[in-house]
Amino acid sequence: MVVLLIRLMCIVGGGIGGYEVGELLRDHLMRNADARYHVAGFIISIIVCLGLGYVFGGVFGRYVARLLNRFEHAIQDIPGHQLMFGALGIIAGFIIAFFPSIIIFRSYPGWIASIFLFIIFGTVGYIIAVQKKDDLLEMFRPRSLLMASADGDGEKRGARILDTSSIIDGRILDICASGFMEGTLIVPRFVLNELQGIADSEDPLKRNRGRRGLDVLNSLQRQDRVEVVIEDRDYPEMAEVDAKLVMLARHLNLPILTNDFNLNKVAELQGARVLNINDLANALKPVVLPGEEIRINILKEGKEPGQGVGYLDDGTMVVVEGAKRFVGRSVSASVTSVLQTPAGRMIFAGLKDGNREKDKD
Repeated sequence: MVVLLIRLMCIVGGGIGGYEVGELLRDHLMRNADARYHVAGFIISIIVCLGLGYVFGGVFGRYVARLLNRFEHAIQDIPGHQLMFGALGIIAGFIIAFFPSIIIFRSYPGWIASIFLFIIFGTVGYIIAVQKKDDLLEMFRPRSLLMASADGDGEKRGARILDTSSIIDGRILDICASGFMEGTLIVPRFVLNELQGIADSEDPLKRNRGRRGLDVLNSLQRQDRVEVVIEDRDYPEMAEVDAKLVMLARHLNLPILTNDFNLNKVAELQGARVLNINDLANALKPVVLPGEEIRINILKEGKEPGQGVGYLDDGTMVVVEGAKRFVGRSVSASVTSVLQTPAGRMIFAGLKDGNREKDKD
């Protein structure tokens, strides 16, 4: 469409130019020639210029189409609010340049200086608006987002920043439904974009995880105890979502709600607070003390010789020494030690004497 439009414009321009060339030929080269030659000169010049317009219009149109295609792909990576503030900055620069240009324009070379003024002030306005867009956005941000400022109001209202892993995990929905969490849940726009990208993935597993995350967000928005707020603040200079989350948490002085172990460590190193859902789940698991007797179903062999592995109802792994031969059976075991790991709690136990007697029988 672009090539056709530009080609038509060039053809029209070529026709007009051919007519002008015909007049030049008539007035200068064929002034004393017969009128029939004048008409022929007009026709030939118009046909030649129309052909040139058709050819050059196609070449120029394809070049412009490629430029527009590149511009379209480049502009997709630029946030909308950055484009808006850039345009406003250019307009503000032009307005400032307008007043001195009125005085300068009166002199003969003043129009050149005026053009330079508009270019300089427009460029400066664009740079200032883009660099200070976060501060400008803060002035127009709703109170639900301003609550997370450094004065601590957001913390008092229980605001939390959700990351991608905590949304896909889904346990945040049960925590909110139980009433143990209230206030505002902030979902950054870049996290929402990451969820949409996962939901559109060609990998069926990733696609299902992404769609589950979007379903969890929709369910959270229907919760009465919490308010879900989409945060538009972005950090285009950072490529990683985790780095953007840490920077946002530091700016808003709010903790990140996650179950990502790596993000947990990175955020702590950079001074951002993290609330790990896995830590909460481990804290709510029943406490098992050494010497306590438990009944466990041995499901598989352990890593060490003779070990059997089973799981409690809450998912806690139990390693029972000497229980390899009881795989597929239920045994009584005595807890020897409890090990707390970053991935959760592990219980080590030994077989009770009654199990050994049954095995001999």
